[in-house]
Amino acid sequence: MAAALAVANPVPVLQVHDAIGPASADFIVRGIARAAAAGAPLLVIELDTPGGLDTSMRQIVQAILASPVPVAVHVSPEGARAASAGTYILYAAHIAAMAPATTLGAATPVAIGMPGAERKPPAATGSPASAPPLDDPMNAKQVHDASAFIRGLAQQRGRNAEWAERAVREAVSLTASEALATNVVDVVANDVQDLLAQIDGRRVKLHGGELTLATRGLPVQAVLPDWRQRLLSVIANPSFALILMMIGIYGLIFEFSSPGFGLPGTVGAICLLLALFALQLLPVNYAGLGLIVLGIALLAAELLSPSFGVLGVGGVVAFVAGGLLLFDRDVPGFGVPLALILALAASSAAVVLIGGGMALRARRRPVVSGREEMVGAAGRVLTVGETSWAEVHGERWRIDSREPLRPGQAIRVLAIDGLTLQVRPDESPSQGA
Repeated sequence: MAAALAVANPVPVLQVHDAIGPASADFIVRGIARAAAAGAPLLVIELDTPGGLDTSMRQIVQAILASPVPVAVHVSPEGARAASAGTYILYAAHIAAMAPATTLGAATPVAIGMPGAERKPPAATGSPASAPPLDDPMNAKQVHDASAFIRGLAQQRGRNAEWAERAVREAVSLTASEALATNVVDVVANDVQDLLAQIDGRRVKLHGGELTLATRGLPVQAVLPDWRQRLLSVIANPSFALILMMIGIYGLIFEFSSPGFGLPGTVGAICLLLALFALQLLPVNYAGLGLIVLGIALLAAELLSPSFGVLGVGGVVAFVAGGLLLFDRDVPGFGVPLALILALAASSAAVVLIGGGMALRARRRPVVSGREEMVGAAGRVLTVGETSWAEVHGERWRIDSREPLRPGQAIRVLAIDGLTLQVRPDESPSQGA
């Protein structure tokens, strides 16, 4: 009966090997809910992260603290890390475990959306000088809040609260063996099966009381992200969000400048809505967003009404500045690479140069139709009388001249007066009707 129960309730394993963001938070929160609904004896989160967003980390921590199912966070595989936001998640778990040759720590918060804030150059990892200066009230407020938060987690789980606070204030890090020796983690395990064997018989505190784990030999089930998490992970990538926004805006510009195609406007509207959805999930600096929109507007203005590069250069400068300010590059996994920003700016500038050059050549091209083209055109007199007629460009026109004309004579148009051409005789030998 026990074997049948074990087979019916395997241990789900969630693999999070990326920066902590909206996609990973949604994946873990939903995984905890599914594990509780399935009556799983334990949920294991395999963690390897450089850190991430504070809001997503707190969402994960709250889900773990409220979970009716014991949650074990295992920093693995070997060589993995639980830095920054990962340290808080590890401290919140009912069981904190690490694989050999893994690290955790460096949990100092980073000022989101404040890239202009003055920061001292970081020293070697793990030294007190690598923490941000606390003379800035905003930095001090964030560090004190984070210290109290992780200290509370450590006290609730009975782990080393002093080191947890140092990880926030001094950005220190630990190896797996050091973490086990200083009561930062509970277990050092090679893999999930080793973890289940070592924690068998341990007692953990849940909201309903204490629970004794019976995990030895339990089967495990890897839980893969579904299409929703995969889509959210792609859309919530800052680089992809920036590309979507550019495609969307340029698609709408092309549709408005050349209405009737339909496809650019449809694709542009979809991409722009997806980009706006992604931006509301990410820590956006709205000054950077405004600069990007201004840059694209200037590039579009250069494309639609060429100003010999003035608007185009300003648009490229504004776009690059906005891309650098849009996301804080110090937040692990959430900065837009400089190479991508420069590539997007260069491609936009190329479009402007090509479009502006075509418009300039079109402006310099001689007029080939319309009233303006009729002035100076050559023709031949058809009849002369009270109303004289001539053929110009294969069309019959009423003509008037101050000089006498004769049928078959070559003429040259001087002006247009309503539907009458003002002409003069043309004695040019190369003239043709």
